[in-house]
Amino acid sequence: MRTVSVKDVEDILAHLMEEAAYRLPSDYLEALAGALEREESPRGRRIISFLLENARLAEEEAIPTCQDTGMAIVFAELGQEVHLAGGYLKDAVDEAVRKAFRPLRKSVVADPLLRTNTGNNTPAILHVDIVPGDRLRLQVLLKGFGAELMSRLAMLPATAGAEGVKAFVLEAVEKAGPNACPPLIVGIGLGGSFDTVALLAKKALLRPLHTPQPKPHLAQLEKELLQAINDLGIGPQGLGGRITALAVHIESYPTHLAALPVAVNFNCSAPRRAEAVI
Repeated sequence: MRTVSVKDVEDILAHLMEEAAYRLPSDYLEALAGALEREESPRGRRIISFLLENARLAEEEAIPTCQDTGMAIVFAELGQEVHLAGGYLKDAVDEAVRKAFRPLRKSVVADPLLRTNTGNNTPAILHVDIVPGDRLRLQVLLKGFGAELMSRLAMLPATAGAEGVKAFVLEAVEKAGPNACPPLIVGIGLGGSFDTVALLAKKALLRPLHTPQPKPHLAQLEKELLQAINDLGIGPQGLGGRITALAVHIESYPTHLAALPVAVNFNCSAPRRAEAVI
């Protein structure tokens, strides 16, 4: 058994959230630079250039990459040989949010209908998976809600197959248009049940770009969907062009023989994620 201090978890998470707010992932920036070369529209190339410049200035000046600094979502893979000592994990996560968001916009309201702002961007959303080993992996996603509002979920019949999934995803991208702030990263969940398929789509956004799905048939579906999405012509910021999406990521889980659950969750042109292993 290995002991990990909850206070250390809090400090690391606060650092990860600050890093995510100001510094976009290197794999994303590399993909965006590549998109600049492939974009056929002069307007689209200009927009991508602005996005790259915005990312550079945000990192150099330590200012948020987007005014919507998002809602904090934390994924924790907790090794079953880890003992968390000195406090409660959820409290540590929320305290990390309070620290990291002191200079950032507070966007969380305490009740979906009464709409009173909590004033510190808490509570975070915390997902914990118990895994083998003696390590704690922490992944942070600061999720802006321009893209989040465009999320879609459907419980398709089993007969829908891959073509039904493609049609649903393409319809979701078309309806999102400029509102999800393209160029996008498209997270897709397949399988499970109503409550799990959306989480699969969210987890798909954590995967670094240029890392295809290990299952060959899903990797092929990712390629086909990326091609089809970029053939829509929505383009950067929805103003026309070739590059509507930089990547399509699919995560799947076994499901009931009667259904084909599918969910789509978008990351906008400022995918704020960071991770650490303790």
